[in-house]
Amino acid sequence: MSRRYAAALLAVTLAGLAGCAQTTRPPGQVPGGDAERGRTLIAHYGCASCHTVPGVRGADGLVGPPLTSFGERSYIAGELVNNGQNLQRWIRDPQSVEPGTAMPKLGVTAEDARDIAAYLLSLE
Repeated sequence: MSRRYAAALLAVTLAGLAGCAQTTRPPGQVPGGDAERGRTLIAHYGCASCHTVPGVRGADGLVGPPLTSFGERSYIAGELVNNGQNLQRWIRDPQSVEPGTAMPKLGVTAEDARDIAAYLLSLE
Protein backbone atom coordinates (compact mmCIF):
# COMPACT_ATOMS: atom_id res chain seq x y z
CA MET A 1 0.00 0.00 0.00
CA SER A 2 1.44 3.35 -1.00
CA ARG A 3 1.91 6.12 1.54
CA ARG A 4 -0.40 8.37 -0.45
CA TYR A 5 -3.17 5.74 -0.40
CA ALA A 6 -2.67 5.03 3.30
CA ALA A 7 -2.82 8.76 4.12
CA ALA A 8 -6.02 9.15 2.09
CA LEU A 9 -7.59 6.13 3.78
CA LEU A 10 -6.69 7.49 7.21
CA ALA A 11 -8.17 10.91 6.34
CA VAL A 12 -11.45 9.37 5.17
CA THR A 13 -11.68 7.17 8.28
CA LEU A 14 -11.05 10.09 10.64
CA ALA A 15 -13.58 12.27 8.82
CA GLY A 16 -16.18 9.52 9.15
CA LEU A 17 -15.53 9.13 12.85
CA ALA A 18 -15.72 12.87 13.39
CA GLY A 19 -19.17 12.91 11.76
CA CYS A 20 -20.52 10.63 14.49
CA ALA A 21 -18.99 12.59 17.33
CA GLN A 22 -21.14 15.07 19.15
CA THR A 23 -19.44 18.42 18.80
CA THR A 24 -22.03 20.50 20.61
CA ARG A 25 -24.77 19.51 22.96
CA PRO A 26 -28.24 20.08 21.55
CA PRO A 27 -30.26 22.80 23.22
CA GLY A 28 -32.30 21.36 26.08
CA GLN A 29 -35.10 23.87 25.94
CA VAL A 30 -37.97 24.42 23.56
CA PRO A 31 -39.26 28.01 23.61
CA GLY A 32 -42.77 28.00 25.05
CA GLY A 33 -42.61 24.29 25.79
CA ASP A 34 -44.06 22.78 28.96
CA ALA A 35 -41.96 19.72 29.78
CA GLU A 36 -44.30 18.50 32.53
CA ARG A 37 -47.27 18.65 30.18
CA GLY A 38 -45.14 16.86 27.57
CA ARG A 39 -44.49 14.02 30.00
CA THR A 40 -48.24 13.57 30.43
CA LEU A 41 -48.84 13.76 26.67
CA ILE A 42 -46.38 10.93 26.05
CA ALA A 43 -48.77 8.64 27.91
CA HIS A 44 -51.83 10.21 26.22
CA TYR A 45 -50.56 9.58 22.67
CA GLY A 46 -49.51 6.01 23.46
CA CYS A 47 -45.77 6.55 22.99
CA ALA A 48 -45.26 4.27 26.01
CA SER A 49 -46.55 1.27 24.09
CA CYS A 50 -43.47 1.37 21.85
CA HIS A 51 -40.82 3.28 23.82
CA THR A 52 -39.21 3.16 27.23
CA VAL A 53 -39.44 6.70 28.55
CA PRO A 54 -37.97 7.70 31.92
CA GLY A 55 -40.44 9.44 34.19
CA VAL A 56 -43.52 8.11 32.42
CA ARG A 57 -45.40 5.40 34.30
CA GLY A 58 -45.79 2.23 32.23
CA ALA A 59 -43.52 3.51 29.46
CA ASP A 60 -41.55 0.32 29.02
CA GLY A 61 -42.24 -0.53 25.38
CA LEU A 62 -39.64 -2.44 23.42
CA VAL A 63 -40.80 -1.83 19.84
CA GLY A 64 -39.03 1.50 19.33
CA PRO A 65 -35.75 2.67 20.80
CA PRO A 66 -35.62 3.70 24.45
CA LEU A 67 -35.80 7.48 24.83
CA THR A 68 -33.47 7.49 27.83
CA SER A 69 -31.03 10.43 27.79
CA PHE A 70 -32.73 11.79 24.68
CA GLY A 71 -31.49 15.31 25.39
CA GLU A 72 -27.91 14.07 25.08
CA ARG A 73 -28.34 12.61 21.59
CA SER A 74 -26.91 14.25 18.51
CA TYR A 75 -29.43 13.00 15.97
CA ILE A 76 -33.09 12.07 15.70
CA ALA A 77 -33.64 8.77 13.84
CA GLY A 78 -30.16 9.16 12.36
CA GLU A 79 -31.60 11.82 10.05
CA LEU A 80 -32.02 15.17 11.82
CA VAL A 81 -29.81 17.15 14.17
CA ASN A 82 -31.40 16.84 17.61
CA ASN A 83 -32.95 20.20 18.43
CA GLY A 84 -36.39 21.46 19.39
CA GLN A 85 -37.56 22.38 15.90
CA ASN A 86 -36.45 19.12 14.30
CA LEU A 87 -37.83 17.02 17.14
CA GLN A 88 -41.23 18.67 16.80
CA ARG A 89 -41.17 17.94 13.07
CA TRP A 90 -40.30 14.29 13.75
CA ILE A 91 -43.01 13.91 16.40
CA ARG A 92 -45.71 15.41 14.15
CA ASP A 93 -44.85 13.57 10.93
CA PRO A 94 -42.06 10.99 11.15
CA GLN A 95 -42.87 9.61 7.68
CA SER A 96 -41.95 12.97 6.10
CA VAL A 97 -38.48 12.66 7.62
CA GLU A 98 -37.90 8.94 7.10
CA PRO A 99 -40.41 7.33 4.72
CA GLY A 100 -41.20 3.79 5.79
CA THR A 101 -40.20 4.27 9.42
CA ALA A 102 -42.16 2.14 11.87
CA MET A 103 -43.11 5.25 13.85
CA PRO A 104 -46.64 6.22 12.85
CA LYS A 105 -48.11 9.67 12.39
CA LEU A 106 -50.25 10.00 15.52
CA GLY A 107 -52.02 13.30 14.83
CA VAL A 108 -49.96 15.19 17.39
CA THR A 109 -50.83 18.89 17.38
CA ALA A 110 -48.15 21.57 17.06
CA GLU A 111 -48.66 22.62 20.69
CA ASP A 112 -48.48 19.03 21.94
CA ALA A 113 -45.36 18.32 19.85
CA ARG A 114 -43.70 21.39 21.37
CA ASP A 115 -44.41 20.14 24.90
CA ILE A 116 -43.37 16.55 24.16
CA ALA A 117 -40.14 17.83 22.61
CA ALA A 118 -39.53 19.98 25.71
CA TYR A 119 -39.84 16.88 27.90
CA LEU A 120 -37.67 14.62 25.74
CA LEU A 121 -34.92 17.22 25.44
CA SER A 122 -34.90 17.60 29.22
CA LEU A 123 -33.88 13.94 29.60
CA GLU A 124 -30.17 13.77 30.36
